[in-house]
Amino acid sequence: MFTLVIVSPAGVVFAVVWTAPAVTQPATVATDTEPARLLPAPDVQPVTLPAAPINVYANTMSGVVPCPLCELPPRVYVPNSTGGTVDVIDPLTFKVIDHFAVGAIPHHIAPAWDMSALYVDNEGSSNLTVIDVHTGRPSGLKVNIPFPYNLYFTPDGTKAIDVVERLQRIEFRDPHDNWALIKAVPIPWPGADHLDFSADGSYLMISTEYSGVVAKVDTINMKLAGYVRVGGLPIDVKLSPDGTLFYVSNQGRMGVSVIDPVAMKEIQFIPTGRGAHGLQVSRDTHLLYVSNRLEGTFSVIDFATRREVSKWPIPGGGSPDMLQLNPDGTQLWASGRYNATVYVMSTVTGLLITKIRVGPEDHGLTYFPNVGLHSLGHNGVYR
Repeated sequence: MFTLVIVSPAGVVFAVVWTAPAVTQPATVATDTEPARLLPAPDVQPVTLPAAPINVYANTMSGVVPCPLCELPPRVYVPNSTGGTVDVIDPLTFKVIDHFAVGAIPHHIAPAWDMSALYVDNEGSSNLTVIDVHTGRPSGLKVNIPFPYNLYFTPDGTKAIDVVERLQRIEFRDPHDNWALIKAVPIPWPGADHLDFSADGSYLMISTEYSGVVAKVDTINMKLAGYVRVGGLPIDVKLSPDGTLFYVSNQGRMGVSVIDPVAMKEIQFIPTGRGAHGLQVSRDTHLLYVSNRLEGTFSVIDFATRREVSKWPIPGGGSPDMLQLNPDGTQLWASGRYNATVYVMSTVTGLLITKIRVGPEDHGLTYFPNVGLHSLGHNGVYR
């Protein structure tokens, strides 16, 4: 018994030393002469960690255009609604370098979900003009769909959505199968025109400009799922970076509605200016830019406080409409709907950089290529 008591600790020490990696110690380090102690096994029981906060725009924050798109020269494509044309601007020189005809009443230019093409929404011609992203010109292809005021893609890229404002419906179509109709969903309020998707893409929120309603549509079952009445003239729609709230510009109420999509109610209204119209999330995702079309200004809303923190006027006035950022987020580009002008603002100083003359009633311009893994359509909404 006495022998076993002596040998057992020595055996344990021998086993530990034999299996441990060699460590060279300074000669002055004293040797531990205490018997080895067997430690209890570490706690390896499964634990639940708090979920990491999401940011639906995380893929756009780098400010770097992904390759091979990075090899394309940057261009700003501007549809001129009453001209039936597109102007192409070199954003490095602020010069119009091309001009071509498309269909009747082009409203927006939407990048494809995989950013392989650009689609001009020719509402008056009931078709899409396809622009080749390599040449920056029409490819000769057209997509025939009814009265496309706006065009979107579900976050998973499986469905395209033709916003048919004239017929008060949206159409889910298969962009991988000759744009075949999957299902049409009636929107029983006039003026359906802009939308955005939930973080998981399971539903969308769409404004109905002429009825003061924001509707919720289930994108999986493709059916109306609810609505909230905000009054005024709701226009553009943007999901908050954390995916919990929707911001809706309201041209009639001169500000931005904040909507809880679960409770389906407006939880706050943020005054901005006359004709609050277009929305754009800043590159660091801390701010929301708002174009106040009827007073020629831009408001800056802080997502954290849900308050306007700055306002940038256009010298001499203007009519800023839809918005875009350059890749690094230092320039805010806006079409000037009633001034045949594109405005470029510095997001660093809040000052006007330049004005660029374009065709009549320029509307949903897009800056391309841009950051993000894929496009949700409209005039360039990326995630």
